Amino acid sequence: MRTLTYNISIAAPKQKVWDTLIDPETYKIWTGAAWPNSNYDGEWAEGKYLRFIGPDGSGTLAKLTTFKPYHIITAEHEALLGPGSVEDRESDMAKNWIGSIEQYEFAENGGVTQLTITMKIGQQWADMFNTDWPIALAKLKEICE
Repeated sequence: MRTLTYNISIAAPKQKVWDTLIDPETYKIWTGAAWPNSNYDGEWAEGKYLRFIGPDGSGTLAKLTTFKPYHIITAEHEALLGPGSVEDRESDMAKNWIGSIEQYEFAENGGVTQLTITMKIGQQWADMFNTDWPIALAKLKEICE
């Protein structure tokens, strides 16, 4: 596994950044900048599952292992999803994705929120995230400010 970290400062209180990040409508906007037509299905709560999906249902299944409002979210990915949200735990690609960790940390100082995204992933995913996370975070900043 490789650890990747992305940081952005957003001139908005952390509650606004948090709410914008997980709200169903604004989620589609900021993720759509990097991953067009992205959406999620499920509940943002510790111990619950989220399906991060595209229009055909493909994407990833993650369990929220930490969910402390306005502070931290940690998701552990448990499967890839094929079209129709069919769970894949057996393909080589899925085996290289399962166990990936995605963490969001929020810190506020003087009305400015520092958002840090940490990904622990297989090497084959690094180029995609290194390209796409900065685009998605720039859009999140734009809609929060």
